[in-house]
Amino acid sequence: MKLNPFVQAGIGLTFALLWSCPTLAALTETKNFGMDVKITGQSEDDRDLGTQKGGDVNGIGLDLRPWIYGESGNWSAYAMGQAVASSDIIETDTLQQSADDENQQTTNDDRKTKKNYLAMREFWVGYSGFTPYPGEILKLGRQRLHNDDGQWRDTNIEALNWTFDTTLLKANVGAAERFSEYRTDLKELSPEDKDRQHFYADASYQWTPGQWIGLRGHHTHDDGKLDYPEPGVPTDSLDKRENGDLTWLGIEANSDAYNWRNTNTVNYWASVTGMQGNRDTVNALNADGTRPTNAKRSDDLNGWATDLGVRLRLDPQWQVGAAYSRASAEYEQNGLQSNRSNWTGTQSRVHRFGEAFRGEMNNMQSMSLFGSWQLREDYDASLVYHKFWRVDGNKPVGSNGIDAVQNNTDDVTGAILSSTSLPLEDGKKDLGQEMDLVVTKYFKTGLLPAGLSHSIDEPSALVRLRAGVFKPGDAYGSQVDSYMHRAFVDVIWKF
Repeated sequence: MKLNPFVQAGIGLTFALLWSCPTLAALTETKNFGMDVKITGQSEDDRDLGTQKGGDVNGIGLDLRPWIYGESGNWSAYAMGQAVASSDIIETDTLQQSADDENQQTTNDDRKTKKNYLAMREFWVGYSGFTPYPGEILKLGRQRLHNDDGQWRDTNIEALNWTFDTTLLKANVGAAERFSEYRTDLKELSPEDKDRQHFYADASYQWTPGQWIGLRGHHTHDDGKLDYPEPGVPTDSLDKRENGDLTWLGIEANSDAYNWRNTNTVNYWASVTGMQGNRDTVNALNADGTRPTNAKRSDDLNGWATDLGVRLRLDPQWQVGAAYSRASAEYEQNGLQSNRSNWTGTQSRVHRFGEAFRGEMNNMQSMSLFGSWQLREDYDASLVYHKFWRVDGNKPVGSNGIDAVQNNTDDVTGAILSSTSLPLEDGKKDLGQEMDLVVTKYFKTGLLPAGLSHSIDEPSALVRLRAGVFKPGDAYGSQVDSYMHRAFVDVIWKF
């Protein structure tokens, strides 16, 4: 198997970073290497809502993640690889933003997900000697960026990141840019990631025991070269059709609600974010195939979003709650989010906008009701109901869980000539509703070095069911299927 240059460079840089720690022989006494083994079974039906052939997934995958961690004085280094083999294109990674790369209509195979691949998930070197606080570290390399609600950052990306984490103050400052997926199957970046730099900072203060307030900021700069359509030349979904600069500023307050170990009777979270910026977008060819008068158009963007939630503890095991989110028509997230967090109060991270629908904060409002159960550190379960609407009934929404299309067919043969995203019904705001169930059984803990807490979410062994059933609303029209589902069973063991 031939590795692309970025994967080769990642492997080489991994070893360079590890050995850059002064005397690897003087590592900590804790275990500093291991293997994460993950077996995932996936059942998925009608991601396209019945608008095209396929769209179903039924299979099992094996995901092996060898890792090595080193520590000497103030220096540390970490690397994790990945090898995946599966019977279908299985989604073994909850940080994966979308599972539909294989459905892209491309003229090449440079971004088509395959059943089997090798990857480098992380490789970084860290230094923690700038302050005497144990929660402070500067990392350079491909690393897991993460914030509690998963709505700003939750991904593996090349970054220079400084984290300051103490009892009263938490802060992050950094810059990031994706140069490669470091996977043998995905040789090209998505158009949204090409030449896009991220600059971010956040700080939160515990102003009274268990009560946090914070500020967050994020800026993206994208001056990548645009790909203009040429008459007679087919376009490719990997063509870069837009660029520009966007800035987000937000304020948040919470009761340490994303810490599943807290025992508060009432937990809450609240955030408000404003976004503004500008974007250049390539204009399509005229209907007759000629070039448009203006090759591109420029737009000023302004939007805002809020996310609110409350959770009531009925007894040490049971909790119930409700959450509401709204994002204006022009608002969009920064592209580093997963929207997964511990918002239901359990150790399992649950998608904020549906395990099946996987909505995004873009022209969407949602209401969620949930109940959760946690038995010590042995079991947990969350049952969630979601209802989704459009804010502007004439504009699209963001979702990387649905891939409904509209087909252009030949009048004589009926053959599909081309496919585009299914436009939503004008004036219809009801996107649909969903029920989610996430259940986990944990077996062991304590086998991992404490220094890896930001990179690895899970205990040493578990079995988990993640399932969602989505019922489309009027906005999708009457020609789509009545239901779609997505379900996973994960078995994880960390050696």
